[in-house]
Amino acid sequence: MDLVAILGAVSILTAGLTLAGGAAAVGWAEGYAVSSGLTSLAQQPDEAGSISRTMFISLAIVETSAIYCFVVAMILLFANPFWQYAISAAAK
Repeated sequence: MDLVAILGAVSILTAGLTLAGGAAAVGWAEGYAVSSGLTSLAQQPDEAGSISRTMFISLAIVETSAIYCFVVAMILLFANPFWQYAISAAAK
């Protein structure tokens, strides 16, 4: 197995683990945030507007972690900075 194949396999594995870990962590965090938000709504129904607004802003902030994981995975798959090094090293 040459260097380019190893780099490709490692890049694909790392991208998959990044997406899986990011999706799992974000799913757990969003579930916890919604659960806490609904508990707060049940305890203080008069503050529904404020709690809902804060919860939606928090969900958007948590979702950015999944977007960052997606961007890192796409960089690893399609714009990996080590490809040129691996190709030049394999050519020698």
